[in-house]
Order: sequence, then C-alpha cells, then structure tokens
Amino acid sequence: MLAVLAGLAVAGAPEPRALQVLPLAAPPSYVPERVYDTRRSAFGDFEAMLADLSQADAIMVGEQHDDPNTHRLELAILEGLLRRGVPVVLSLEMFERDVQPLLDRYLAGEIAEPEFLAGSRPWPRYATDYRPLVELARARRLRVVAANVPRRMASDVSKTGLSAIGGGSPDRAFAARDLECPPSGRYFDRFAEAMGGHQAATPNFYYAQCVKDETMGESIAEAAAKSAGRVTIVHMNGAFHSDFSDGAAHSARRRMPGRRVAVVSVLPVSDLDALQPSADDLKRADFLVYTVGAKK
Repeated sequence: MLAVLAGLAVAGAPEPRALQVLPLAAPPSYVPERVYDTRRSAFGDFEAMLADLSQADAIMVGEQHDDPNTHRLELAILEGLLRRGVPVVLSLEMFERDVQPLLDRYLAGEIAEPEFLAGSRPWPRYATDYRPLVELARARRLRVVAANVPRRMASDVSKTGLSAIGGGSPDRAFAARDLECPPSGRYFDRFAEAMGGHQAATPNFYYAQCVKDETMGESIAEAAAKSAGRVTIVHMNGAFHSDFSDGAAHSARRRMPGRRVAVVSVLPVSDLDALQPSADDLKRADFLVYTVGAKK
C-alpha cells in the first residue's frame, strides 16, 4: 500500500512522565527465507547477500508493511551488517524529519520512551515492527535518520499539488530542496496502475508520493555526506518506494553520483519450495528476499 494513501493514525502513547522501559518481545528464532541474486540470476543465501551489501554506500530495503516476517528480516539485515563490522546509519521512512530532534534525544538517553512516543507520531504497529530496529540502534549507538516528509505536508500536496510546499511555507525545510516529479515515465505509470489506472485523478497523489521519495533520497544522501569516514546507510521503506530502482532509490542515486545504492525487496509468498522469479521480479531489485507471508 502506498504510504501517501495509507491513512496511518498516530499510535497511542502513555503520558511522558515516569521512565517506562517496554520489553522487547522475543520473536520466533526461525525466519523462513530464500534469497535470489538477480544480477547472478541464481539463488544464493542470506550471508552471501550480506557480504555483498556490506560494500554498498546505501541499501534500500523494500518492505511489505503488514507482514511480520518482513520486519524480522529487516532486523536480521541490520544485525548481520553490524556483525560484519559495517559502520551503519539507520534511515527510516517511518519517522518524519520534524521529529528528528526528539528521536536524537531518545537515542542519547535524554528522554524516556513514553515521551519519545508521545511526540514522534510512531506508526500503529511500531512496537512490533520498528521498535526492535530503533532499540538495536540505541543499544549500539547508531545514528537514526527520520527520513520522511511530514505527513501533513504530503497530505496538503495530495490535495492541491506541489504549490502546497512553496517557498513561503514555514515547513519548507522538512521537504527536499530540489524536487524532480515529472508526471510521466515508468514510475508515474506504475503509480497510476497502483491507483487503479485513473490517470486523470492521479497527478496530485503522485506529487505527494514523489515528495516523499525526494525527501527520503535527500535524507539518505545528506546522512552519507555528514558522516566522518565511510558508512552504509540502511534505509527501510515500503517496497513501492524503491522497487525497480524507482522513487526513493532513484532520488538517492541522483544525489549520490558514483556511489553504490543497492536495492533489496522482501517478497512474502505462500510457498518457498516452488519459487521461480517472474520477469518483473528479476528487474525489481538487486536481491529478492522471499519469505512465507502471514496468513490473512
């Protein structure tokens, strides 16, 4: 589901009073997966993928928001890179640029988790899906980038177009400085198809999607530029934002010339033993990570 249309509500959070440390739920130890390397046109394994990704400057991990195994594999990717000694910066679609100071304070231990959650607009399933990533980053003292444009800005763009974030807006700094959002081409066509093919109703919704992509790409590039020495930016977003190297992946690559931006797409399936990547899937990402999807 496209993030701009998801209608995500702010998750409830306790009042920011006393320190409250929420225990991390222990996930099942086994995550079923198979990895396909599209450049080699062959199945590989998770560790071989991590060895390759450890050389990338940025990694776009495309998730399925509603699939539990997807989120467990995202954590496994982050843990695996850290195990290999890769200097990592975590970047998240799930937090917006205007809450970066609050996120920084929480990571530094200056505020308790209830206060952080009360002000950071976490996604509804934050506790199960994204908290493990943030807590690992906190424990390992990793930088975490709140990469996305504030949803109120994306909502305004979806209603009135790009003029909603003109130069006079006090929030302008929370969106990418340079916006390339041509209402044509492969990404636009894919977006229109995802919208049901109603191209006449698409432009402003597409612009809102594009502002998200452009802002996330800029956030990734700026995180790399601000880092002392080599780092790998590991960015988590909905798969539509980075599949086929479109959207946020294209935005990051445009802003990081000469740097490697790798794309991973996590694909829930019903049967891991009868996999044959489709022609479209072979173009989707550098690595396809198949897992058993949650039963609906």
